[in-house]
Amino acid sequence: MSDIPENNRGDADLRRLGNAMTAAELRDWFIREVLPLESVLMQFLQHNWRNRSDVDDLLQDIYVRVCEAALKETPQQARAFVFATARNLLIDRVRHERVIPIEIADDLESFGIVDDEPDPERSAGAREELRKLWAALDRLPPRCREVVMLRRVEGLPRREIASRLGIVEATVAEHLAKGMSILADILYGGSPK
Repeated sequence: MSDIPENNRGDADLRRLGNAMTAAELRDWFIREVLPLESVLMQFLQHNWRNRSDVDDLLQDIYVRVCEAALKETPQQARAFVFATARNLLIDRVRHERVIPIEIADDLESFGIVDDEPDPERSAGAREELRKLWAALDRLPPRCREVVMLRRVEGLPRREIASRLGIVEATVAEHLAKGMSILADILYGGSPK
């Protein structure tokens, strides 16, 4: 007779409590405890990580960390452990992205990339382009200019522009198309209509 009490637990379950598992036990535990969390875990990652294309890789990295830890000691509460692992992985990734090795900083200086200030020639060119744009905007019919400014400069949606100006959205679209066409003609060499 065995010293193990009869409580419907198998040997693997008793051995696993707080101890390491075999590869087969790990596979079974993973399928039973971790995989059902995948959809919720994906939502967590998508909500907390800005680059959606990284989510699948993050998920795999979490699975690797969970399995490696479970081989050493089985987590008592799989859900809490998986989400703590996910949170820690995201924190590690953020820290890693913010660190710039000294060697890279030295290389950036040698390439002249560190200076973010535009050179005087580029600044003068940008000021000239802006001056031309404002002059072209002044040549638009008043309503077209107002619509173009509200849409392209202030970024308002057509519906809000229509409401603000007391016109229908189709008219906003017409003024915008006409204004942009005139601007293109003025700025890029055509004759204004």
